[in-house]
Amino acid sequence: MNTSFKDKTVIITGGSMGVGAATARKFASLGANLVLASRGKKALEAIAEELRPLTKVVIFPMDVADPAACQNLLKKAEFEFGGIHVLVNNAGYHQRGLVADVPAEKLAEMIDVNLRAPVLLTRLTLPYIQQSGGGAIINVASLAGRTPVTGAATYSATKFGLRAFTFALGEELRGTGIKVAAVSPGPIDTGFIMENVDGVADITFSQPICTADEVAQEIVNLVSNDKREKSMPAVSGGLTYLSYLLPAVGRFLYPLLVKRGQRVKRRIKAEQKAKARAQKQKQ
Repeated sequence: MNTSFKDKTVIITGGSMGVGAATARKFASLGANLVLASRGKKALEAIAEELRPLTKVVIFPMDVADPAACQNLLKKAEFEFGGIHVLVNNAGYHQRGLVADVPAEKLAEMIDVNLRAPVLLTRLTLPYIQQSGGGAIINVASLAGRTPVTGAATYSATKFGLRAFTFALGEELRGTGIKVAAVSPGPIDTGFIMENVDGVADITFSQPICTADEVAQEIVNLVSNDKREKSMPAVSGGLTYLSYLLPAVGRFLYPLLVKRGQRVKRRIKAEQKAKARAQKQKQ
């Protein structure tokens, strides 16, 4: 579903790499004006340089958990492009581990970045989208927000909350011309999990791994289709739904999924080591 976004302005948080950068590329290919926000200025400059031959790009280094920075981001977007049409709340943070083992300030940071920030930025963005005549807000949730994940309790909680916010706000805005939806992917082949495979829960790797491009395409699709959520892949979405409705089934399947995830994790680590060796040989 490729619709032209010519003369439309899209804000993407966490827009410098991974899913955010892939989403920026998709919207750029469709003619959208881009406002990319993230903490890393150098990474933002790199993706902006890549995409400027295709479209207009403004970067805004910031902490999405900073309310003042969120206000300034929106003012910058309106100043540069005259309006805002789409907000993609993609920025995320995950400190993996059992609740008792993770520093309290890291748990708070997950809540701030994954839940408080998108709620706040969405609220601040609404008047701008209304003034532009309508548009969409797409939140990047997770399959971890559809069923609890051991070792990721707080992360799961933030994604549960983000999904609930998405669905409730969608009802509040029904008939206003503002679409609100969420994409809920499982594991994605990005640095978010691949840079620390050992730290990721085994069960995570029991599910098919999506690419950043696949998730980005679904984000673009959600702007204009009639869905309020896209789970990726669909079979994993169905599994999380079943385990949420029937916890006993989830507990039964859990050890089987963990074993499968362990096998996949071993394969991924072996592939990473082989790739590292090949790179050394080239040097």
